[in-house]
Amino acid sequence: MGASRKPVASDRLRDFLEDEARKAGFAEIAVTTPDATPLAPARLGEYLALGRHASMEWMAETAERRSDPRKLWPDVRSVVVLAMNYGPDKDPLELLGKRERGAISAYARHRDYHDVIKGRLKEIAQKLAARSGADVKVFVDTAPVMEKPLAEAAGLGWQGKHTNLVSRAHGSWLFLGSIFTTAELRADAPERDHCGSCRACLDICPTAAFPAPYQLDARRCISYLTIEHKGPIPHEFRAAMGNRIYGCDDCLAVCPWNKFAQAASEAKLVARADLEEPALGELLALDDAEFRTFFSGSPIKRIGRDRFIRNVLTAAGNSASDALAEPCRRHLLDPSPLVRGAAVWALSQLLDEASFMELAAGARNEEDDDVKAEWSRAAARSHEGALQ
Repeated sequence: MGASRKPVASDRLRDFLEDEARKAGFAEIAVTTPDATPLAPARLGEYLALGRHASMEWMAETAERRSDPRKLWPDVRSVVVLAMNYGPDKDPLELLGKRERGAISAYARHRDYHDVIKGRLKEIAQKLAARSGADVKVFVDTAPVMEKPLAEAAGLGWQGKHTNLVSRAHGSWLFLGSIFTTAELRADAPERDHCGSCRACLDICPTAAFPAPYQLDARRCISYLTIEHKGPIPHEFRAAMGNRIYGCDDCLAVCPWNKFAQAASEAKLVARADLEEPALGELLALDDAEFRTFFSGSPIKRIGRDRFIRNVLTAAGNSASDALAEPCRRHLLDPSPLVRGAAVWALSQLLDEASFMELAAGARNEEDDDVKAEWSRAAARSHEGALQ
């Protein structure tokens, strides 16, 4: 977008952008330059070299463009970073004790933030282009932009020890988006780190996904495992998942800076009441069409029904609820091997040894190797438990 018009003075443009951002429901807006994150490329390279991106190959494939905004768009002169507060109205950690209910990450209880933010950013960018004569491009996190380092450079917050952006005004609850522009805008001062000696986010992680402060290993992260990971949940992390069925808020929710955050009223975001603490039994009943309908407009829809039911079955296995055994049993005949394997594990946790071994005896017609391995492992573990 753009036009051949004489640019408006930088400060006047800043005032205009700030006013438009507030109208659109953004909590913060700041500006940085495209060269403001010189350390980001090396840190990204180290992360990829260590394999901590797990199966997210798109990170490696876009690493060069991701490392520097100018490689994504050589003409960019200023980067406008906007933050939208999605702070929940109560502590998400309270739900972890309700074992027959599913814990969905706070951000995913709203309409897909990619759609929400991108639409509002486009409106602001179009107005900026019309007023300034500058070219603009809009990015949300589906594009190869390192938004958290840019947000830190722009002064919106700092990357905490959990690697997410932390704001003194909004805690850890911020969606980020950016507008690249050829306009020369006054840049803001970067924010400094205010984590101090606090380790709350590191110590609460159920799967020890932080090998060191400011470092995340996605291979151990529940958010990665429940959203990006396509195969069976690794056995070592299943119990630790508890009732988390999409994402994990633990490291965000425990951040002390959240005490300054407020619920996301100014963003005009309304969380779906039916996603605040859904019953696992009801979710297990969803077929593919029902899943797509129920999660229409939700980011959860993107992972597909099979992965989602895999997550719900894992939570059911951790529930210690006799009432969930029968809904899990029905999934032993599911068309998806991923779902069948998760059902085997869930039942091995919920049934007594005799009942489970009776089920295992009838599983000889299973043809998928991964599911057969689940049966064998679970049967062996059940037998060992009976001997103790």
